[in-house]
Amino acid sequence: MPRVFVPSPDRVLPGVGLMVVFCAIAPLIDVSAKFASQEVTVTQVTLFRLVFQAVLMAPVVLLMGQDLRLSRRQVAWVLARALMLVASTAAFVGAVQVMPIADALAIAFVEPFLLLALGAVLFGEHVGPRRISAAVVGFIGALLVIQPNFAAFGAVALFPLVTAAFFALYMLLTRRISRELPPEAMQFHTAWLGTLLVLPVVMAGHGLGIELLMVTNPSPAVWGQLLGVGLAATVSHMAITYALRFAPSATLAPLHYLEIVNAVLFGYLFFGDFPNPLSMTGIAVIVGSGLYVIARERALARQARTTSP
Repeated sequence: MPRVFVPSPDRVLPGVGLMVVFCAIAPLIDVSAKFASQEVTVTQVTLFRLVFQAVLMAPVVLLMGQDLRLSRRQVAWVLARALMLVASTAAFVGAVQVMPIADALAIAFVEPFLLLALGAVLFGEHVGPRRISAAVVGFIGALLVIQPNFAAFGAVALFPLVTAAFFALYMLLTRRISRELPPEAMQFHTAWLGTLLVLPVVMAGHGLGIELLMVTNPSPAVWGQLLGVGLAATVSHMAITYALRFAPSATLAPLHYLEIVNAVLFGYLFFGDFPNPLSMTGIAVIVGSGLYVIARERALARQARTTSP
């Protein structure tokens, strides 16, 4: 019999506060990754993001006395989740290595629209014309952000779209696994299984002399930046996980766009990057279409509640 995790009753204010914490800390993952990737490979940043997350989460799950045993089926689900996290992380680190953080994040924010499409394809969920229209508008916004970045950086400007695709699958897997595992155990297992996925790639890179896949011993400052990636990822992901336990996703979803605002701010403060007018227009289109989708989901949820017996 699978273990079933029962969430707490809604507590909206703590949920909103934790979502704001997530939006404040999550861009620091990208800041630390951008700094570190100037000296080490994308592979090394991805690997130690997972290693440090596993190290940080291990004492948490032990102190909470959580059962860390997994069934074979659960191992398969968490391993798939870890693979999606590795792929999305590597693609995004590769993007922010050269692109402004806010531009890369804005493109990756097409993920909610991809979730709509995947929900329809994989689970047969109904996606009406309004949501399809909002998704199309969102992709147009992403193209407005991609266009100047593609001219400046080439195919790297498409990496955030790869991130969005893998992260959408990561979110679908998270929804599935959260029925059986508490968030702390889920984060811990994802981190160490992700580490096991990346280690053979690193060993192959060293064996074949592929520089992109190698791990080096950088300066102490860069080790601090790699720790910053893992720490910011662990804290921010736990914040959003607990936020979703306390408050409905429909309440929290609009706040997620604060992450783009903070990404613009941090990109300017740390790197002097600021989106150009075309990119800012695209960001505004993505945010607007995303908020419309959220409003539409709320309206459908209210309608379902009023028509249910």
